[in-house]
Amino acid sequence: MNRKAYPSDLTDEQWDLIEPFFPPVLKWGRPRVHSYREIVNAIFYYVKTGCQWRHLPHDLPPWGTIEYYFSIWKRSGLWKQAHDALVRQTRAEAGRDPDPSAGVIDSQSVKTTEAALSPASAEKRGSRGKRSATTPGSR
Repeated sequence: MNRKAYPSDLTDEQWDLIEPFFPPVLKWGRPRVHSYREIVNAIFYYVKTGCQWRHLPHDLPPWGTIEYYFSIWKRSGLWKQAHDALVRQTRAEAGRDPDPSAGVIDSQSVKTTEAALSPASAEKRGSRGKRSATTPGSR
């Protein structure tokens, strides 16, 4: 890497953890111009900053290359495999069962929309929704 590091770049230790999930570099064919690590660093920059692909800094690999690898790794399930393995490893290091036996989903109360109200209740609230020709009391 011949550039100044971004805050989103992987440390050597972090790269060592996820490197095994990436496909091996083939010995035949055109030589690789950009390392997987630089591609992952660019993807992390994209995710962290929320920029558009075309707005990636010029010292990172070309945006088309980054977007291509992000897409194929997403479709292949590589991101999910790496995530799940890191979660299992983190849980094991914390002395917990690597595979959780239960999950909690937090929910929040949400007011219903007027569409869920009866026609009489909607009329009391001042709703100006359309009435069908078959609705009693329609004009």
